[in-house]
Amino acid sequence: MAQVSAEPVLDTLRMEPHISPQSGAIQTETLAKLKGRKRLLQGFQRMSSSPTLAKMGRVPSSGYRSGAKGSISCVSLSSGASPYGSYGSSLESGLSVGHSTAPTSAVSTPGVDTPFVDQRARLRVVSGEARTSVPVPTDFRPSSRRGAAPGITEVEQEYFFRPVAKKLQQRDNFDFWGEMPTEIKIEIFRFLKPREVVRCSAVSRAWHRMCFDGQLWSGLDTSDFYRDIPADALVNIITSAGPFVRDLNLRGCVQLRERWHAQGLQDACRNLENLSIEGCRIDRTSIHCFLLQNQRLVHINLSGLATATNSAMKIIAQYCPRVEHLNVSWCNNVDTRGLRRVIEACHDLKDLRAGEVRGWDDVEFMQELFKRNTLERLVLMNCDTLNGDSLAVLIEGQDEEMDCLTGRPIVPPRRLKHLDLTRCRGVTDKGLRTLVNNVPELEGLQLAKCHGVVDASLTDLFPTIPRLTHLDLEELDELTNATLQSLASAPCNTQLQHLSISYCENLGDTGMLPVIKACTNLQSLDMDNTRISDLVLAEAAASIRSRTARSTCSRNRPHVGLRMVVYDCQNVTWTGVREVLSRNAEIKRPSACAPTTTTTTNSAANATSPPPPKPLTYPSEIIQLKCFYGWQPTVKEHTKRVLRGDLAAASRLERKWADFMMASQEAGAGGAGARRRRRRAREAQMMHADEEDAAGAAGGMGSGGVGLGRRRRARSGGCAVM
Repeated sequence: MAQVSAEPVLDTLRMEPHISPQSGAIQTETLAKLKGRKRLLQGFQRMSSSPTLAKMGRVPSSGYRSGAKGSISCVSLSSGASPYGSYGSSLESGLSVGHSTAPTSAVSTPGVDTPFVDQRARLRVVSGEARTSVPVPTDFRPSSRRGAAPGITEVEQEYFFRPVAKKLQQRDNFDFWGEMPTEIKIEIFRFLKPREVVRCSAVSRAWHRMCFDGQLWSGLDTSDFYRDIPADALVNIITSAGPFVRDLNLRGCVQLRERWHAQGLQDACRNLENLSIEGCRIDRTSIHCFLLQNQRLVHINLSGLATATNSAMKIIAQYCPRVEHLNVSWCNNVDTRGLRRVIEACHDLKDLRAGEVRGWDDVEFMQELFKRNTLERLVLMNCDTLNGDSLAVLIEGQDEEMDCLTGRPIVPPRRLKHLDLTRCRGVTDKGLRTLVNNVPELEGLQLAKCHGVVDASLTDLFPTIPRLTHLDLEELDELTNATLQSLASAPCNTQLQHLSISYCENLGDTGMLPVIKACTNLQSLDMDNTRISDLVLAEAAASIRSRTARSTCSRNRPHVGLRMVVYDCQNVTWTGVREVLSRNAEIKRPSACAPTTTTTTNSAANATSPPPPKPLTYPSEIIQLKCFYGWQPTVKEHTKRVLRGDLAAASRLERKWADFMMASQEAGAGGAGARRRRRRAREAQMMHADEEDAAGAAGGMGSGGVGLGRRRRARSGGCAVM
């Protein structure tokens, strides 16, 4: 409750009720000095003290209502000793209703010099009809022991307090959804998938209008439900949300084959920025309509459309100058003549994907690409027309100034970050050498099935691309282990994440072991149909265990840190696969430290206490392996158990599978191939013994070498396998 000061009341009571001609100047001066509430109360005092009010018959103000108690502006100051007793009748007539104004034997009201109200007096609220009561000193209360005297009784609330807010009543039968603003309803529907929104449209007419509101379909991506949504519903969505759609992905929507010319479909979308109609059965006229009406296009995907021609490229060049990403792969009717117009008109083009497009042997077109130097991604897979000379023009230009010291053209570096030359059989080692020192920002390089690539070009290229993360060398028969060794020592070894050397039959352990040791951020490794052995698998398992900190909480589930493909590798046996499975489910206790010596104050002897046991550690990253098809079901089930955190069950499965494999080989020890199987098992067992010896010599972190200075395990006797 707000506290009200009593100073206005004191000032009001101290004012004289009579205004004589002699004191008029004094009263005017006093009124001029007062401000705010004090000045208002002083005005009421002057009005109540005037002897002419009774004669004029004025209607009392709100403070002088009949039938109510008097306010502080009409305090009776009459007494026997008052010099202004002649005006008592006019004042008493206004107060005769609520209080008696007859003179009593009470103590006379003090003068101006003597304060009659305590300065610490406070106001208190009186319940009922929004009124307040002011506490009065004991001498001026009607029930005081000194007798009844006129005093301050009540004060109007409107002078001191704000009106009390009324309690809101709850509305009956309140429709929460109906009273909700439309904007909030739209935001709620945004959390639903497009397929669920279409189902909700059948609830009611209001929901049907809301589900097909354009604000809900600013981005329309049908890649997840294009097989389930009917053509009528898809056309209804596009026509209703046309002006609002910015991203339109109709990849694979073959059901619109006969609906492209439906009423309003082609004219609906006019503000597109991203358009993807890959794999759609659309005619050439509809493609041209989409390109003509959407001049803000930034991303265009026309992959696999036989109806996309050089005419569409001409329209893009004229009406879509803001294009940055263009995909015309597998468009048989598009060649470099149409792409040249796009290159000349679209100065912001960064991503060009033109797989299986003809005309890449055009030197003038490659010279135009060299001058622009805006491409960051160039995908030319299956472009048989690309040769070493045209690739050299793309990288180094034509007739450029030569450096007399190095014999190389002086050209600015290319902005390429990803270069895909898969199955470009015309690329030679000479053309690939032009990439050296000219693509410092290259992150992805795909040279799969480019049979003209040899070790020399790659050995010179790897040191000049420090940001390389993806490397595809699949089916390069001429490569040897020298390429992998140069990759392991290159500046990009810590950045490399994906490596594919599948079907490189000359690559083996000599090249792969340095790569696995140096490339600590590998996430994907394809080594099928190569000469690698179990040593690579064991080294990969040890690398995964050492590059990440093990978890001390058994509830933390591990995740896949490295994916390896090693099927059809003749030197990979079930022993190497078992090594990977064992490391994936390994629960390990850290080695105990040396015992600590503690000194007691009571005894002079030093007592040694064993250290507290350290907690168990669990793997945080594992290897997902793809191996021989006969072992793959067991490996898959083992990985599934490890990922869900059931390491005990995974370990049981690994032991039972190892027992089964040993029993199977013992049963088939005779017959054809028995000698070869025994030799492979003996070599695998010797390799693991050497690895464990080296690990013990190095404190548990060694791998691959023979442990010197340690006793080897017995390698004779036992079963035919081990």
